[in-house]
Amino acid sequence: MKIRSITPYAVWVGIRNQLLVKIDTDEGVFGWGESGLSGREKAVMGAIEHYSQFLIGRDAFAIGALWQEMYRSQYFEGGRVLQAAISAIDIALYDIKGKALGVPVYQLLGGKQRDVIPTFASTGAPPGPEMIEQAQMLMEHGWTAMRLSPADHQSNGRYEPRESIPVTAKWCVKAREELGDAVVLGIDYHHRLSVAEAASFCQKMPSGTLDFLEEPIRDETPEAYEALRRMTDVPFAIGEEFASKWQFLPYIERDIHQFNRIDVCNVGGLTESMKVAGWSEAHYVDLMPHNPLGPVCTAATVHFCAAVANFSWLETRSSPAEKLGFDNAEFFPVQPRIENAVYKVSDAPGLGVEVNEDLIRKQSFKFWEAPHLKRADGSVTNW
Repeated sequence: MKIRSITPYAVWVGIRNQLLVKIDTDEGVFGWGESGLSGREKAVMGAIEHYSQFLIGRDAFAIGALWQEMYRSQYFEGGRVLQAAISAIDIALYDIKGKALGVPVYQLLGGKQRDVIPTFASTGAPPGPEMIEQAQMLMEHGWTAMRLSPADHQSNGRYEPRESIPVTAKWCVKAREELGDAVVLGIDYHHRLSVAEAASFCQKMPSGTLDFLEEPIRDETPEAYEALRRMTDVPFAIGEEFASKWQFLPYIERDIHQFNRIDVCNVGGLTESMKVAGWSEAHYVDLMPHNPLGPVCTAATVHFCAAVANFSWLETRSSPAEKLGFDNAEFFPVQPRIENAVYKVSDAPGLGVEVNEDLIRKQSFKFWEAPHLKRADGSVTNW
């Protein structure tokens, strides 16, 4: 079975673009993948065009060999743009192989280890009474793990971490008091803090308030996370920005964190994700996959979660607390659906997701830029 064409579609779905990739074969079997580098889709599409030059005509079943060829056959290997392109292609090839063999993708990854995939949902309201009300509503819908909201940036793009910290800490403590000890509570600071700021945030709350702290600081320097580790006992959830197993290496082998926020659409697809999963299992690091994209990403990640042992929760952005529109049924008539806070693992061949390609073709790309945040003194800070 040979690859006949590789077609990227960057289209606006919900509140931002999704970069979907369709691979057709000479036997009529096709597969869908998705790239995770939101806001830089044009760059990824260029990388896909480069890869297409030598992938067309190749064996669609040779997933591992094609992965190595895409990664190694250039002097400047790796990086987030190239890995996002490899991810989308890799996922689409798994979809093709599953469909051709008549088996769900999880069978290609070693078989199913669980029947349903527990998820964590996020509150959408800023710290305050409404945030706690949303958390209570999520519990009523079956969620036992959730992510609270930090005090965010202002509409004018101004963001001061030291103003966010006391408000967020206060309402995290209130949330724990109101929601009880049984629910798993975490928070995502989206790498907006420094080491000192993140330590100050943790130290303003009693031990046990949070079960995980996600991406409090940037990830480029593992030593910075090790310094923060010495100042707090809150488990760290890190890795959604990592674009290879090599970026995970120091964090896993130096026991810096407890949860891997692996993103199958950024790290190198299912091929690379399975390698990170085994490595993590050897170090007792659990997987908490990043999943803020569309149904193709969700479907691929559900199969990944089904096939690994060291899994905790999968992120979902399809809860009653968030109405983001990424799972638009017009675009994706068949897709994973949340029931009682879990995704049921599909037994359909391939990923088990369908895309309305006729409608996708009619959509246009819209340039979207993440907020460019500035502190009160005018300096640029992280989004």
